[in-house]
Amino acid sequence: MAVVSIEPVRSQAWRDLPLLVVAVVWGSSFWAVRQVAEDRTVVAVLALRFALVLPVLGAVAWRRLRGLSAAQWGGGAVLGAVLGAVFLLETYGVVHTSATNAGLVISLTMVFTPLAEAALRRSAPSGAFLAAAGLSVLGVALLTGGGGLRAPSAGDLLVLGAAVARTVNVLATARLRSVRGVDALALTWVQLAFATAVFVLAAPLAGPSPLSVAASFDAARWGLLLYLSLLCTLFAFFVQLWAVRATSASRVSLLLGTEPLWAALCGIVLAGDRPGPLALLGAVAVLAGTEWGRRRAPRSAVGS
Repeated sequence: MAVVSIEPVRSQAWRDLPLLVVAVVWGSSFWAVRQVAEDRTVVAVLALRFALVLPVLGAVAWRRLRGLSAAQWGGGAVLGAVLGAVFLLETYGVVHTSATNAGLVISLTMVFTPLAEAALRRSAPSGAFLAAAGLSVLGVALLTGGGGLRAPSAGDLLVLGAAVARTVNVLATARLRSVRGVDALALTWVQLAFATAVFVLAAPLAGPSPLSVAASFDAARWGLLLYLSLLCTLFAFFVQLWAVRATSASRVSLLLGTEPLWAALCGIVLAGDRPGPLALLGAVAVLAGTEWGRRRAPRSAVGS
């Protein structure tokens, strides 16, 4: 009788665990943002969130940053502006809608990106993918509109705009010639640095300065801000870098694709969201549609 070793199974499980943790912390980030940021402090909180990350990333990426050309710095700055727009739309949206809605609506990026790629290539997506995209959009309509009984909130629309901006960021990163082949760590630092600079300069115009917001935080808010900075941003980035080398792209996509599920669970359990029957049906449709669409998307779009 053959004996099957369980060591490979254990090894795979240990490799999967960090990615699953990333999906969970990303899903919980929508709840955390709602606890930390208010409408008038969104820009300042974003400045603080990324300013805490930059020194660590910069120390690790210093040698790689010194090797960047002027064109590569310029490309990173462009991507930083797009990334800044993503976080502004997403964070303002989260402040004005529920954590559950935000986490599910932003997942539309998983169907928007392949659709945009197909349009740029002038190729038709498969029928199965279009069906999945249609199911996702129907789910969002049920989730945010009470089954069509009311218009989506301003927060829902802002998060929808963030999903579109995320798609633009993915496509720009893949197609911008000046950043092709640039080290991922160096490029990420440049993007975050330029986005943070914009947040710092704009914060006093949008509300209180980052320093005054930081001074007003109690221990609980500081803890959540550090959670967003160190786990949802820094830890998540390094895990993704590691996962590219340690496991397959399809497995990375599968595990990180569970983010909307964790967002919905955190919204219901931690934030106390109580979606009605039609909204729950919409949430299930979004989860099913985005997962189906992710599996049916062209290979180049998987995991985007």
